[in-house]
Amino acid sequence: MKPHYFYFLGAALSILLSIYVFIFGTAANHELIAIFIGLWAPTIICLGVFNILIGIHEEMCCAHKRIEDRQTCNHNH
Repeated sequence: MKPHYFYFLGAALSILLSIYVFIFGTAANHELIAIFIGLWAPTIICLGVFNILIGIHEEMCCAHKRIEDRQTCNHNH
């Protein structure tokens, strides 16, 4: 399983836990707790997207460095 699927799994668990607490919660403010738990889902998704974008950026930097190295190697010969 690819690592970015774990972010979607975490978000899904957050939503499911939120629904469970909202419906079956017994605390006085269980609705607010459920909303708080549910708000973590977009945060987890954003963290996953950020992580993917950082990986793409690193790949692009490595590719750019390889291109620069080839160009400087050709100019030296």
